[in-house]
Amino acid sequence: PVTLSPVDVTLDPGTAHPNLVLSEDRKCVRHGDTRQDLPDTPERFDTCPCVLGSEGITGGRRYWEVEVGDKTGWTLGVCRESVRRKGGVRLTPGDGYWVAWLQDGGYKACTSPMTPLPVHVRPRWVGVFLDYERGEVSFYNVTDRSHLFTFTDTFSGTLRPFFNPSLNAGGTNAAPLTLCPVPAQP
Repeated sequence: PVTLSPVDVTLDPGTAHPNLVLSEDRKCVRHGDTRQDLPDTPERFDTCPCVLGSEGITGGRRYWEVEVGDKTGWTLGVCRESVRRKGGVRLTPGDGYWVAWLQDGGYKACTSPMTPLPVHVRPRWVGVFLDYERGEVSFYNVTDRSHLFTFTDTFSGTLRPFFNPSLNAGGTNAAPLTLCPVPAQP
C-alpha cells in the first residue's frame, strides 16, 4: 500500500494575481472583477490569474484535493518554485508546470502538445498526487475515483501546488476553487 502524506495546503497570498480573491482561511480562491491594489513583488503573478500553495515540497509523496464543483474553467497541479511569474506564462513541463485544466468544455493535461483526458463523470473534486522521488504528478477524478493522467519527469529543487480558478467570465465561472481537508489514511 502506498503511504500518502495528505498535505494541508494553504494558499500563499504573496503569489496571488491582483484579481484573485482569497478567503480568510486561505483555502478558497476565486477570480474577482476588480484588480486589487497590491504591491507588484517578484513573487506575484502579474498576467496569469493564479496563486501558489504556501508549502514548498522537496521530497516525499504528497496528496491534496480541490473542490472544482461546477466551474467551467480551472487549472490545477504543481510547478517549480522558480517559475516565471511576470508576463506570459506557458503551462508546460518544459517551463516548470505539471498541470491539468478544464477549458471550453474539455479536460486536458498541459503536455506539449495537449493531451485530452478521459473524463466520463464530471469531477466535482480533483485529487493531485505528487511522488517527488519517482518524478510523478498524477490527477484523479475523486467523484468517480478514476485516474485522469500522470506526468513523469525528473524533479529537482522546490515544487509548489498551483491553482488557477480561471477568469470569472461574467459570473459564469465565479465559483471558487476550494482546498478540501484530506483525511489521514488509517
